[in-house]
Amino acid sequence: MKKTLFSVTLAALCITGCGDSNSWTVNGTIDGGAGKTIVLEAADNGTWYPVDSTTLDSSGKYSMSEKNVGYPDIYRLNLDGQAIYFPIDSIETVTVNSSVAAFSSDYTLSGSTEAEMLMHVDNSIRETMAHKGEDATRDSILKRELGGMLLGDPAGIVAYYIINRKVGNRQLYDPSDKNDLKIIGAVANAFNNHRPNDPRTGYLKRLFLANRRAQSTSLASDTIYVSETPLLDIKLSDNTGHTHSLTQVASKHRIVILNFTMYNVDASPAFNMELARIYEKRHLSGLEIYQVSVDDDEFQWKQSAKNLPWITVYNSKVDGATNLLNYNVAQLPATFIICDGEVVARVDDITGLDSALDKYMK
Repeated sequence: MKKTLFSVTLAALCITGCGDSNSWTVNGTIDGGAGKTIVLEAADNGTWYPVDSTTLDSSGKYSMSEKNVGYPDIYRLNLDGQAIYFPIDSIETVTVNSSVAAFSSDYTLSGSTEAEMLMHVDNSIRETMAHKGEDATRDSILKRELGGMLLGDPAGIVAYYIINRKVGNRQLYDPSDKNDLKIIGAVANAFNNHRPNDPRTGYLKRLFLANRRAQSTSLASDTIYVSETPLLDIKLSDNTGHTHSLTQVASKHRIVILNFTMYNVDASPAFNMELARIYEKRHLSGLEIYQVSVDDDEFQWKQSAKNLPWITVYNSKVDGATNLLNYNVAQLPATFIICDGEVVARVDDITGLDSALDKYMK
C-alpha cells in the first residue's frame, strides 16, 4: 500500500489582499488611542529596536507590514513603554487588539495558531503571577502546562518564546536548574534538527551546553537530548456519548498513541489504514490509540468513528482550542507517543510511527 500523508494548516494565512506577497502584517484597534504613536519593534540578541511606527487613527486603528525575514520570529508592539509580544511565522496577518488603559495586560491576538498559543502562554503566566508573583516560575501546574506545549512543537517559535520568557527578574526556565535545562535542551535539539540555519539555533545550543551540569547526563559534551514531559489530560466524548480521559487511558495502557486529526479530508482513510495496521500489530502487546477529531460535521464524524476499533473522541467548537493549544497543534494530523504516562515523542511522519514505537514497546 502506498502510504499517503495529509497536512491541514490551522493558521489563517493572509495570502491575498495583504500587499506584498512576501510581507506580513500586524493590524488592529487600540481603544482610546486616537492620535497616539504605536511602535513595531524587533529584537537582536535581546536588545529591542524599532522597525516601524504609525499613528493610531481616530478610531484607534493601525496597520503595519514588514518583509518576511525567512524564519519565524517574535516581535512586539510598544505603546507608551508598554509592550505586547506576538509571533510571525511567514507572511500571515496577525491582529492585535487592546486599549490604552490596559495595553499590555488585556489584549487579544488572532490570525494564526501560533499567535493564539502565545496569547494563551502569556495569559497563563499573568494568572499565576497574580497569585504567586515571581514564584510563578516555580509553579508546578504552570510549568506542566507550558512543558506540554513545548514538547508539542519544540522547534516552534512559541517554544523559543517560552524558554526565554521572564517573570519579573526571573527566567521562567532557569538554565541553572537541571530540570529546566532539560526543557531548554529539548528546544535546542529540535531547532538543531529542524532549523539548522535559524539564527537562534546557535544561541540555544550555546545556552544548553554552557549550563549543562555533569550530573544531569552522561552524554557526550556536544549532545543535546529531549526530556520527557508530564501528560496533559483531555476529556472528550466518543460517538456513544461516553467520556474518555486521556490520563486514565494512559494509566491502563503503557503505550498510547495520541492523534489529532480530521476525518473529512481526502487522505484521512489512508492515514487511518496505517494506524489500523499498527493497532492490529501492537494492541495485544498493550498499545492503545486515543484519536481526537476536530471535524466540523459531528454527524459525519460519528459515522466514521463507529467503525474504528480504538478510542475516538470529538473536539467540538464548544470544546474550543484548549486541547490543541496544550499540545501546540498547528497542523493536522499531529501524533504523539505516550509511554508510562509521559509524552515521549512527537511523530510527524505516519510512515515512521511504527519504527518509532519499537523504542518503547518492550
